[in-house]
Amino acid sequence: MASQAGTNYLNAKKGIGSWLYTVDHKRIGVMYLVAVLTFFLLAGVFALMVRMELLTAAKDIVDADTYNKLFTLHGAIMVFLVIIPSIPASLGNFLLPLMLGAKDVAFPKLNLWSFYIYCFGAAFLIYSIVSGSFDTGWTFYTPYSTTTSTSVISATAGAFILGFSSILTGMNFITTIHKMRAPGQTWTKLPLFVWAQYATSVIQVLATPVLAITLCLLMIERVLGIGIFDPAMGGDPVLFQHFFWFYSHPAVYIMILPGFGIISEIITINSRKHIFGYKAVALSSVAIAIIGFLVWGHHMFTSGQSEFINVVFSFLTYAVGLPTAIKVFSWVATMYGGSIRLTAPMWYALSFLFLFTIGGLTGMFLGALSVDVHLHDTYFVVAHFHYVMMGGTIIAFIGGLHHWWPKITGKLYSEFWAKVGCFFTFVGFNITFLSQFVLGSKGMPRRYYTYLPEYRDLHVVSTVGSWVLALGLFITLFCFLHSLFKGKTSPKNPWGGLSLEWETETPPIEHNFEGQPIVTSGPYDFPEIDHAHARGH
Repeated sequence: MASQAGTNYLNAKKGIGSWLYTVDHKRIGVMYLVAVLTFFLLAGVFALMVRMELLTAAKDIVDADTYNKLFTLHGAIMVFLVIIPSIPASLGNFLLPLMLGAKDVAFPKLNLWSFYIYCFGAAFLIYSIVSGSFDTGWTFYTPYSTTTSTSVISATAGAFILGFSSILTGMNFITTIHKMRAPGQTWTKLPLFVWAQYATSVIQVLATPVLAITLCLLMIERVLGIGIFDPAMGGDPVLFQHFFWFYSHPAVYIMILPGFGIISEIITINSRKHIFGYKAVALSSVAIAIIGFLVWGHHMFTSGQSEFINVVFSFLTYAVGLPTAIKVFSWVATMYGGSIRLTAPMWYALSFLFLFTIGGLTGMFLGALSVDVHLHDTYFVVAHFHYVMMGGTIIAFIGGLHHWWPKITGKLYSEFWAKVGCFFTFVGFNITFLSQFVLGSKGMPRRYYTYLPEYRDLHVVSTVGSWVLALGLFITLFCFLHSLFKGKTSPKNPWGGLSLEWETETPPIEHNFEGQPIVTSGPYDFPEIDHAHARGH
């Protein structure tokens, strides 16, 4: 039966209950999006407070203990509540069935259950804040996390619960991709965003239980006094590092692989050209997922592990850069000779290429044993991490929001203000973190509350950069909110995309498609550009 004119997933059912009990993947994706953006704002405020405190070496706004809690909360919220779920849970939930030509994900009720598990885990982290907070850093390193009097148990319980949401979402996506593709949609006709989500889901399912077990052991040690990680009770703190990073380095790819998928979509559509090396890009996502499990030890070069294993982990660190480089070269080759449109999403894609390349290359520096010994635990690591996570995942996430915002909301935003927001975000980010590379190379340790006078000027530059970055992000927020109330109605396919999500209505109807779509061509089969004709005119 055809849907009524003007009816879509947003207005098909009304009332708060229709949202709280929905099993529509699109509504669940929107609820995830609101939650993620709310926590992004909260974590951003904590980051601004950290940078404000470091404006001078003296006490500016908080004391040393509060400072420790601020950077811990910034890191924990950004990693566990924002970056890991940001793209898979929000954009992934919304887009995956649409791109596959399916009515929904394989397990709709499990999908809603995953969202409420996320909310339950987030509640534990919020409780940790209001009950005195915790100050271990987002990594919960032992033995400090087993001896501090702060709210470590509730915080680790929150991260433990959030892991179940991640696992269930991953299982749901893997099943959906295997079993619910439209007729004719072979593996070589899948959008690269779907390939990225597939590789991400495999990592989520396999790696997240390791973190869950590790956090359980940490809680058991604190509650029962059993010596597992604390050397005072016969435990081994380096064992905690092995367990933690065995999950947390694959988690880096849980964070960044979906961003790669977004960039592939944006660059291809805005270059009006078939992506260069489709199969290589698709399989490189799987290669990153596999090799990502083997490199955790490069976080521990200075922990006293054997020299031989250090060499092995150093080699594997360089190896994981190869499939990533395939993607970067593919994106550049796709743009070469393309009919490039500098839309707001394309601005973010180009920003991503610049920022993530810096993040990736500086990771190679840290993968070199002789260099890492000097740069370990300095601001160089902080800058590298932010260029990968913020310059990579978050920039891709915001670019993806711009790209699919018309499909999600049915509204067009102001291209001018979107580009202004991107400009200030890009400039502010580089001012903030390029200066931290210099700080780290000069020997400034990370997480310190105060510093020597020779570091003052660079800290001032970094703090001023954080204000510019915040301005760019608030302009972007204003741009989105303005579009909801004042934006023009979006056409069905504003970018001219060829994948299946652009075949449905904008916003999509409740069950995505009026009938079962049949796939006869690939998602990037744009007409060939006649360069000779273009030059002649």
